[in-house]
Amino acid sequence: MSIRIEHARIVTDGAVLDDGWVRFEGNRVSAVGQGAAPVGDDELVDAAGRWLTPGFLDLHSHGGGGGAYDGGPEAIRAGLAFHRAHGTTRSVLSLVTAPQEHLVEALRDVAAVAADDPLVLGAHLEGPFLAEGHKGAHDPAVLRDPDPAEVAALLDAAGGTLRMITIAPERAGAEAAIRTLLDAGVVVALGHTDAGYDVVRRGFAAGATVLTHAYNGMADLLHRDPGPVGAALDSPGVTLELIADGVHVHDAASRVLFASAPGRVALITDAIAAAGQADGRYVLGGLDVVVQDGEARLAEGGSLAGSTLTLDAALRRAVQSIRVPMPVAVAAVTSTPARALGLDDELGRLAPGYAADAVLLDDDLSVAAVWAAGERL
Repeated sequence: MSIRIEHARIVTDGAVLDDGWVRFEGNRVSAVGQGAAPVGDDELVDAAGRWLTPGFLDLHSHGGGGGAYDGGPEAIRAGLAFHRAHGTTRSVLSLVTAPQEHLVEALRDVAAVAADDPLVLGAHLEGPFLAEGHKGAHDPAVLRDPDPAEVAALLDAAGGTLRMITIAPERAGAEAAIRTLLDAGVVVALGHTDAGYDVVRRGFAAGATVLTHAYNGMADLLHRDPGPVGAALDSPGVTLELIADGVHVHDAASRVLFASAPGRVALITDAIAAAGQADGRYVLGGLDVVVQDGEARLAEGGSLAGSTLTLDAALRRAVQSIRVPMPVAVAAVTSTPARALGLDDELGRLAPGYAADAVLLDDDLSVAAVWAAGERL
């Protein structure tokens, strides 16, 4: 079946195509144009002048809709369904620090779901190789150095579906682990680190290419001590994750990232199971979390514990509060995260040969419709 969405303001490749149309054939984009579209037997969707963007890609989410991505296949599917309704067509499933046996089980669960669901891009291990001083909502009792045998066991459990891992570069054995993970095709991110500018720069020089949720879980960006954020800004090709919920990062600080690292900011949710749910008590990685007014914090100590954000809300904030142009904000949830994963030859654009993933947005940037792999969700 072929589908043609017409009369849309298409946002892709850093530009806006007014009165644009896009044609899906099967699970791929077959054509894109402006004005009158070729006559055919396509199923027609009239966008009526609304925004049409590529499908959103979330590099970093722990769940939503009451489901945690470390809670087994049914919980994973609940979280995915929630975020897909908010425009996230492709997802990397993040797992927090836990004992080895729990991580092995969770990685196997993600691999099993990914085997049946091509919209799942794999797992992201946010830990356990993180620093105690910037642990955030990670259990300090199970933070540890990257032991080669443990790294090998995690890779084996994932069965080729470990997409990304966050490491504190100052941990003993970190550089050797980075090399091993890169050889296995895993994207390495740096974060939850006590390290300063120089050590983080060395981590990027060793092959890490992502900064996990910039500003959070690390030293501040200061004028005499620029820290991990400064190291990422000074490392061409490094993608900087950003939680644009107005809680984790002030809008002015978000503006600094967009201005200083054009094309390298990827908006993420870092959402937990509480996203889309009522305020109350939840669990993240075995730690109690209290959500009040949509803000998630550890019950003990009050550290921020992920978010209740969705990518459509992050996009709205980027445009309306951070004040970045629409094409820049769209790139931050589409082509930039796709490039961070090395998938920018198939995801993140509305262009012939790319995945037929798209989001139709009303003028207020609320989600009106979502397509993934050519099917309406």
